[in-house]
Amino acid sequence: MSEGTAKKEERRKFQAIRGTRDLLPPETALWNHVEQTAHDVFASYGFGEIRLPIVEQTELFRRSVGIDTDIVSKEMFTFPEDFREQLDLKRDFLAVRARELRNQLLAKAAMTSFISFTSEFVDLAGSAFSRGQIPQTAENKDSLDQIYSRILSWERKVERKEFQCTEQDWFLFLSDIVLLANRLEIGGLISLRPEATASVCRAYIENNMQQLPQPVRLYTIGPMFRRERPQKGRYRQFYQIDAEVLETVRTDAVKQDSTKELNKDAAVDAEVIEMVMTFFEKLELQGVQLDINSIGCHECRPKYVELLRAELQKVKDRLGADSQRRIETNPLRVLDSKLESEQKIIEKLPRIADHLCKDCAEHYAAVKRELGLRRVSYHENWRLVRGLDYYMRTTFEITAKGLGSQNAVCGGGRYDGLVELLGGPPTKGIGFAIGEDRLILSLQESGKMPAATRRDVYIAWMGEKAYAAAIRAAKTLRAAGLSVELPPE
Repeated sequence: MSEGTAKKEERRKFQAIRGTRDLLPPETALWNHVEQTAHDVFASYGFGEIRLPIVEQTELFRRSVGIDTDIVSKEMFTFPEDFREQLDLKRDFLAVRARELRNQLLAKAAMTSFISFTSEFVDLAGSAFSRGQIPQTAENKDSLDQIYSRILSWERKVERKEFQCTEQDWFLFLSDIVLLANRLEIGGLISLRPEATASVCRAYIENNMQQLPQPVRLYTIGPMFRRERPQKGRYRQFYQIDAEVLETVRTDAVKQDSTKELNKDAAVDAEVIEMVMTFFEKLELQGVQLDINSIGCHECRPKYVELLRAELQKVKDRLGADSQRRIETNPLRVLDSKLESEQKIIEKLPRIADHLCKDCAEHYAAVKRELGLRRVSYHENWRLVRGLDYYMRTTFEITAKGLGSQNAVCGGGRYDGLVELLGGPPTKGIGFAIGEDRLILSLQESGKMPAATRRDVYIAWMGEKAYAAAIRAAKTLRAAGLSVELPPE
């Protein structure tokens, strides 16, 4: 590298990574206003703030968001933990050492060394398994148990004074150890969180929050991360305001009075929706529209999905490639299609509201009744769906002006199966996520900006003797809550 090139590199300016950006004054005043409004409104509904790590085990999102979704398969920022690399290296070395020992047939010292190294590897892997740092699957447990068993057996053999073994026995032992080690799914991947609901549920389980008075109302505000193509209002590091209501299921209550439970769930759903609408009202967000729907439950939704699939098969040749693929993988997602050529076809498809079971129909009617009592206006949108199995019944979306065709600022719904899917007790859940970047953009487009921060007092001083008095005056005024500028000279 030439001297000139080196100096040019030295002077090179660092820039924010593509898809991220700096938030600067005075724009940050609007962000603070939005977040403070969230704190105030959510607290008035009995919600408490939870602060979560931005990095979680990848497996958490694979289970919650879905391994086949674009978010998990394409968009997450994922990388290995240190211990995973350590285990991988030890496993690779184990295989190399086993191949070498085939040329040191029946050398007792070499056998002892290999058994000792294998013990270190399986102890490390076993410890990671018990702490949940590698997948706690039946297959992993079986592999670890078999390695432990073979090591113990060979340790006893080698310790005997009259130790004897055949070439076939030794080769079989080496092959078994390598095979079992390679069967281990080490996992250990961690990811920057792409959303917050899974982390809230993980914290609910890990911190035994089911022991608290139920339901537990939580909210969190912070950055999320997705490796997607940056565009207006969408970034790789973006911000969400997320709220969740979780309640461990009392099986005795469900059995005693299912109607009462359905009505209580509907009241919780409506209150959550009322809270987020109140939040937007406080911000004076323009053109807000609330869409609601019921997507049924595990009893009625599968029947509707099969009916929908059968109807879609009849018009398959008239659909685009994405919708044709979704007929088999997830027919509900066809209802999300924005292709103009598919709209008339979709409008004639069966509607899930006409195929709800008795409990889901009662629950949906109760949600609408509760929203009416709260004077929350809504629009029923039968095409509003969620693709994952643990979502059920209430689903909703809120749109606003100033965002073009992608105008959603909030999405939410009920997910009674998620906590149990993540290893917790049967738990009811409902929540929502607000895209704060898009909310800010909508507020800016409508001109709803907080008043610019102004100095209340400017202290002008002259001469060294006045400087000390100016410092004391500035301190007194700031203690009284005033904004003061004191120039240093």
